[in-house]
Amino acid sequence: MERVRSVADLDQLCRHFRRELIELLHSKGTGHPGGSLSCVELLTALYYEIMRVDPKNPEREGRDRLILSKGHAAPILYCVLAEKGFFPAAELTTFRQTGSRLQGHPCRHKTPGIECSSGPLGLGLGAGLGMALAEKLKKSDARIYVVMGDGEIQEGAVWESAAAAAKYRLDNLTAILDFNGVQLDGTLEEIMPPGDLTKRWEAAGWNVVNCDGHQISQIIEAIRIAGECKEKPTIVIAKTIKGKGISFMEGRHQWHGKAINDEEFERAMQELGIERGEWNGGFHS
Repeated sequence: MERVRSVADLDQLCRHFRRELIELLHSKGTGHPGGSLSCVELLTALYYEIMRVDPKNPEREGRDRLILSKGHAAPILYCVLAEKGFFPAAELTTFRQTGSRLQGHPCRHKTPGIECSSGPLGLGLGAGLGMALAEKLKKSDARIYVVMGDGEIQEGAVWESAAAAAKYRLDNLTAILDFNGVQLDGTLEEIMPPGDLTKRWEAAGWNVVNCDGHQISQIIEAIRIAGECKEKPTIVIAKTIKGKGISFMEGRHQWHGKAINDEEFERAMQELGIERGEWNGGFHS
């Protein structure tokens, strides 16, 4: 699929990804719907309007790189990568099956388009730091993007990496925080209140940009601002909703990793505006 330009087209693509995600997770009876739905617009904006990547040559020198540090959102990343052309869309039917390249968390060694294996939370920013340093040493203009979960930033390794990125003035590194306020077994406020994240990241030496993580135009503008910042890494704090688009999933930690049953699938598809006749084929053929 070619690069999409209009916000309306990108919004339509997000609707397609939500439908595909729900079909995929329902058909396999597994996966992580909540955190995948919250970052649909983030990944769509990155792959279709911002990043320089080549599905025909995934290892091209000088490419931009994305690390999905919140690796449990792998199913939505797979949907985006397949649509982009990194591997056949038909391969999505093998998700989390024995021998598949598309496992529950991304694997750098198996899947085209995956830049870093992830799963254990807190590691992605450190990997991004290393990649950004390497590109600086090569005098490359490639940019590194790290998508993190908000529960993930409770990990100390995140703040160690943040300090190092500020020390080395890595203005080619952009972290994007999927700030949906809900983690595996509760809200952030219940488990570990994050405080004023803008002030915390500014105190760590980072440039901070806030945006609505479900508004494509705001995401694009926030990342444009990040690209213009010099001598500092940038974090885009994107306010999102866990389970976005499905009313009974929105804001509920129970949908972090819950399987979708038949009744829930029908209700979700109706809320996405998908008629019953459109369910035929795809993952249910």
